[in-house]
Amino acid sequence: MTQSYPGTHPHSGETDTGATSMGGAVGDGSRQGEGSSSVGGRSLSSLGELIGDISKDLSTLIQQETALAKAELSASAKRGGKGAGLLGGAGVAGHFVLLFLSIALWWGLGNLTGYAWSALIVALLWAVVAAVLAVLGRKELDQIKGIPQTTAAAKEIPDALKGNEESR
Repeated sequence: MTQSYPGTHPHSGETDTGATSMGGAVGDGSRQGEGSSSVGGRSLSSLGELIGDISKDLSTLIQQETALAKAELSASAKRGGKGAGLLGGAGVAGHFVLLFLSIALWWGLGNLTGYAWSALIVALLWAVVAAVLAVLGRKELDQIKGIPQTTAAAKEIPDALKGNEESR
């Protein structure tokens, strides 16, 4: 993508001293392209060139933003994967803690009530914990509404590109 700025030649990138920016020496009265417009140091021969430049610039912008998003998502995914793995390991270790605490509780109650009854008591305690967590988890899942704002915004994009966007 070649972009020209005032004071630079559009193809070489060299700085224009102003002596020939309008097609002749300073003060000689000659002008390049009488009746044609000049934007950013270059004359545009048609509206088509302007629209073509805008289209090319928009395409390049979208490609660059897409590449940036891919790079950011890749880095985030790597960190997320590492974090998820570490949390998974912590979950396994926590499970072992609960297992051995349950065995200790079973053993401790076994001295008071007998080992069969203490095993049943510990199992019933875990059944109550499992039931409470299941009910709470189900309530949370029932409250999920998806992505309503993103869906609504995505539906408005085609209308906005066509120029049919409603004013809010």
